[in-house]
Amino acid sequence: MYTASVSADRRYHLQSEEANRRLDALLEQLRVPEATWPLYAEMLTTALKMYEDGAGIADLKIANATFKEIRYGFKVFAPWRHVPKVTVFGSARTPRSHPISEQAYSFGKRITGTGWMVMTGAGGGVMGSAQEGAGAERSFGLNIRLPFEQEANPWIADDPKLISFKYFFTRKLFLVREAHAMAFLPGGFGTADEAFEALTLIQTGKSPVLPLVMLDEPGGTYWKRFDEFVRTQMVPRGLVSPHDPDLYRITDDVERAAAEIESFYRVYHSQRYVRDSLVLRIRRPLPAAALAELSTRFPDILSAPAEQTAGPVAGEGDELPELPRLVLSFNRSGFSRLRRLVDFVNEAG
Repeated sequence: MYTASVSADRRYHLQSEEANRRLDALLEQLRVPEATWPLYAEMLTTALKMYEDGAGIADLKIANATFKEIRYGFKVFAPWRHVPKVTVFGSARTPRSHPISEQAYSFGKRITGTGWMVMTGAGGGVMGSAQEGAGAERSFGLNIRLPFEQEANPWIADDPKLISFKYFFTRKLFLVREAHAMAFLPGGFGTADEAFEALTLIQTGKSPVLPLVMLDEPGGTYWKRFDEFVRTQMVPRGLVSPHDPDLYRITDDVERAAAEIESFYRVYHSQRYVRDSLVLRIRRPLPAAALAELSTRFPDILSAPAEQTAGPVAGEGDELPELPRLVLSFNRSGFSRLRRLVDFVNEAG
């Protein structure tokens, strides 16, 4: 089926043509579908290229553990892929009796009550409190194996939706990739790292725009001071755009935090790029007046008027055929303004 088409000049191959043919014959024997065959071929080729490169034991161990963690993560999340999930970040060192932990507990309970699931790093403190509020049935735990401090909290410890990672970067991949929203409570270096990474991924377009909520204890100033630093140190120096603080919302009220996340998906559903256009899937069409106003409100990021279609555009396939689309000539740089555009869509639809 495939081996007849193998050629020595293909773009990604092993040095041995006989090895290339054997690899393709294996995929044919396993009846790998033609649509996914090139990806399996490249993954296997990459693994064997490490042999050709003479990779050392340490490099092989890193590559092996990383691939195994990613594969297992995909497997665990697959049945829940279309259930909305919010990742809750915060300190593992905050006592359960602390107001911050109580906020995490209340938030976990509130957001799962409307059909969401909660993801945390599976530790204690804020993470354990959010998991306690959510309950194991509505939780994912993504634990990191450390020589100190972190063991899976009892609310997720024996659940099949607990994944233990060796590497922070593979763990972060899933905490971000599977999230439809993120909630940040006060924490230490790890929480600050995760907050800035989430902002960086959205600011640079490496992650879709989604709601980022900074939730403090009642009357707390942790995230207000964070916001002050961004606005008084980063913005005036030109290190971030004046619009970039629009990427997050700050509150000390659990209900407002949950409402911010839920309202983001009131009309907006999801996004993808199709050729040169950004396509927003929406739950119902915008009125004609709102569509015209959208184009006049955001000329700084749209190079042409927004268009609306009743279903998928050419190049999307049959994905989500029941949803209308907004087709945008987006400049692929003003992502904080795109966040405001999504707010406008939710308010106008």
